[in-house]
Amino acid sequence: MGGTVLGIGLFFASFYVLFTNEGRALQTASSLEEGLSLVVSLNPFSGIDYQNNDHLVHLSTKLRTLQPLHDPNYRVVVQAVQLKRQVEMYQWVEHQESRDYQENGETKTETTYTYNTEWKSDLISSRHFDKEIGHENPSAMAVESVTVTAPDVRVGPFVLSKGLVEQINNFQTLRLSDFPPLGLDSFLTIHEDYFYHTPNPRRPEVGDVRVSFSYAGLSGEGSYPGPAETVSVVAMQSGVNLKSFKTRAGDKLEILYLEELSAQEVFEKEHQYNAMKTWGLRAAGWALMFIGISLTTRILYTLVDWLPIVRELVSLGLKLFAFCVSCSLSLLIIASGWLFYRPLVALGLVAVALIPLFLGRARAPAKKNQ
Repeated sequence: MGGTVLGIGLFFASFYVLFTNEGRALQTASSLEEGLSLVVSLNPFSGIDYQNNDHLVHLSTKLRTLQPLHDPNYRVVVQAVQLKRQVEMYQWVEHQESRDYQENGETKTETTYTYNTEWKSDLISSRHFDKEIGHENPSAMAVESVTVTAPDVRVGPFVLSKGLVEQINNFQTLRLSDFPPLGLDSFLTIHEDYFYHTPNPRRPEVGDVRVSFSYAGLSGEGSYPGPAETVSVVAMQSGVNLKSFKTRAGDKLEILYLEELSAQEVFEKEHQYNAMKTWGLRAAGWALMFIGISLTTRILYTLVDWLPIVRELVSLGLKLFAFCVSCSLSLLIIASGWLFYRPLVALGLVAVALIPLFLGRARAPAKKNQ
């Protein structure tokens, strides 16, 4: 009964996912078409033209920040948009494996626990271990993970909004082999791009800590760790700021790509991403419906569970039923989402969805005559 209730919930959830996804996809496509028709490409080496205020603009140039990011604890300095410090601690980890076995006609479960030491970024509490004695972990991290973002990120003469800066997330590991170890504390050891809080990084003990750094959006002129990256931005000009642009369709355009692209190429990539997202949500909606129908009809399988042959036949039939119904209903819901926007496409989807029903009715008289 619990599975039936859950199945009904998933079934109706699939309706919401499938229907709203079509409206979202069409709205996004309309917004992108509108944006492409309005966008103005700017010369990154020219000054600010205030006649473009409140207009959608395109700019492709190098990132620029006013000052580098640094971590004083490890003497790390990088001219980038974001600097991330990732901390891991050597800890005990509990693994469990269960197996079912028969004893006196009853099914019982046996669980085996094993313990290994591993580097983990999250603190693992040993209080919940099956055998805590001999596998105690520290109660806190000696150093915390943190991400620092440059307060002022620019492209050409413009300052990027927070939403655009958050899209600069191409984190790369900081290679410590080229890192100048100037003034490091005596308890720190550099080994394979990690700062180890131990003199023996090859033989760590529980509680030892290692720290790695990664950066995103290089924005300096120096050679370490590399030159400034080129980005392509589509956003609304508001004085010296670039921020989101709201279209008549209702979407907000605030686009950034970490490569040099023309305005046409930016919108083509956005159309591709919209198509991938649409098909992904369609597949997710169909899966929710299939699982929902399968759980709802599972009670029929339970009723014949004591008959082995009948049980297998019913199981196969229920799966085929769930597959056919979910396919047909999914197409009908998708068609209803398109009905008010593109009626011809909607009618085509309805015709495809009704094919299984027509085939079923066409085969029924033939069996009767036989």
